[in-house]
Amino acid sequence: MFMSEGLNHLLSEFYIENTFNTKGKLSVALIMTRKAKEEGLPLNPESLLTDKGGQVKGLGGGAVQKILDEYEIHRVLAREGGRTSRGSIANMEIYVAFLNSIYFKGFHDLDYVEKFWIEKVRDFFASQPLNINLDQAISIRATIQHLLDQAKERQQENPFSQYQGTVIQHLVGAKLEHLNGEGAIIHHSSSTSDSQRGRPGDFEVGDAVLHITTAPGEALIKKCEENLRKGVKPIIVTLENKVSVAQGLAENNRLADRIDVFEIGQFLATNIYEIGKFEFKGQKDAVEKLIIIYNEIIDKVETDPSLKIKFYG
Repeated sequence: MFMSEGLNHLLSEFYIENTFNTKGKLSVALIMTRKAKEEGLPLNPESLLTDKGGQVKGLGGGAVQKILDEYEIHRVLAREGGRTSRGSIANMEIYVAFLNSIYFKGFHDLDYVEKFWIEKVRDFFASQPLNINLDQAISIRATIQHLLDQAKERQQENPFSQYQGTVIQHLVGAKLEHLNGEGAIIHHSSSTSDSQRGRPGDFEVGDAVLHITTAPGEALIKKCEENLRKGVKPIIVTLENKVSVAQGLAENNRLADRIDVFEIGQFLATNIYEIGKFEFKGQKDAVEKLIIIYNEIIDKVETDPSLKIKFYG
């Protein structure tokens, strides 16, 4: 335990002092650590250069991704892996000197070192916002789906998270606030269930209650049934491949003609077209406004900044 704490302290100190938090530097750290595991320490930095001395051997995007794949990280860290960066050689020399120094201090656990950098890569990805790029050649539904695919990918990398469901919830919340005006909609963190909050659904608007879900089930249908008994209209908004599931559950409970079920892409896209008056400039303005409101909601009710969305118009 003492050795691990000491090694972690040295690694953290190096990471902060040398700002090894960029794609290129993280790539260097991963490749050089793997090189040290394969060849042993100490390393000779001169032997790690190509024949012409202009690049670092083995430092490429493919090699970096191979290491990340071993840890079930499938997002691309760097296409070139820092290979063509002017600073890659200097970064390699600094890092190799650090590896050699900890080796001479008696710290030989390179598996621990590699896992340290893997966690820093996870932190790097987690700190990056999602992005949405509105292209006139691409449908709005496809654009929204691309955004949701990013959230799904992050969720797969972090199995205990609910990225996709959280993004959907707050996109719907942003749409409702856009339509009804600032302060008209109450937004809640995604971390607490409706039953714990004592609420009939995710959003109450007029005579309707909206339920936002990526996994409709019997419990949701029971909520909708309760909504109907209280005289409010239940609306389910879910993923495209879950619409038939929700509709089937409603039909099994003889509520098919009393519950509206919408696919999230269509639910948002229709509104964007209408606000934008079916003109691309108007749609662009509508999406930009939607994302501004969404990011404000994230700031207010969530603690994870990686849930934010960067808009590219």
